[in-house]
Amino acid sequence: MSNTRQNVGLLLSGGIDSTCLAYLIKPKVAFTLNYGQNAAEAEIQAASFICGELAIQHEVISVDCSVLGSGDLSSKEELAIAPKSDWWPFRNQLLVTLCASRAVTLGLESLITGSVKSDGYHKDGTGEFYQRLNDVMSYQEGGLKIEAPGLAWTTEELIELSKIPKSLLYAAHSCHKANIPCGNCRGCNKYESIMAGIKNA
Repeated sequence: MSNTRQNVGLLLSGGIDSTCLAYLIKPKVAFTLNYGQNAAEAEIQAASFICGELAIQHEVISVDCSVLGSGDLSSKEELAIAPKSDWWPFRNQLLVTLCASRAVTLGLESLITGSVKSDGYHKDGTGEFYQRLNDVMSYQEGGLKIEAPGLAWTTEELIELSKIPKSLLYAAHSCHKANIPCGNCRGCNKYESIMAGIKNA
C-alpha cells in the first residue's frame, strides 16, 4: 500500500483504527459522519484535530438517522439480533453510502473504511461484506471502489505498521456512549487496553 493516496477518501471516525489508517495512507479527503450517534461531537473534534495535524481535507456529513439506531451508539436498547451491544443496524452500509454520495462529487476513485480484523464479529465488518458493497458501488455511476485494507491487521498490528505518533492516538475518541469517555463500553475498554499496551511497550 502506498504511503500517499491522493485520490481516495477515508471514513474517519476519530477512533484509533481509522486514525492509524489516516496516518498510514494520507488520503486526499477524510469524511466524518454525524448520523445521530451519541458521541458525534467528540468524534468530529478528534477527526478534525487529526486532519489538521496531517494536512488532510476534512469534511463533516450530518444526516440525522438517530431514529434508526440501537445499542450503545444510540439512546435505545440493543436489538435481540445484535451480535454485540455496539451494533447499529446496517451502520457501515449506511455510512459508506452517505460518504460515497459526497465522494463522487469530488471525483474520488475509492473510499477506505476503518474496519480491522477484530470487527468480523458483525457481518458488516467482514471482508465478504466489503467485497459485496464494492460490487454494488463500483457497478454504479462513478465506479467508486470500496476498500477495507485494515481487515488484514489487528489494531495493535496497525499501530506498529503505521508508526503513528502517540500524540495522535491520545487524540482519538473511541467511546460509543458519550462525548466524554464513559470508561465502561466496548470502545473505551479497547482504547484503554491499547493505550496501556503502548505505555508498557
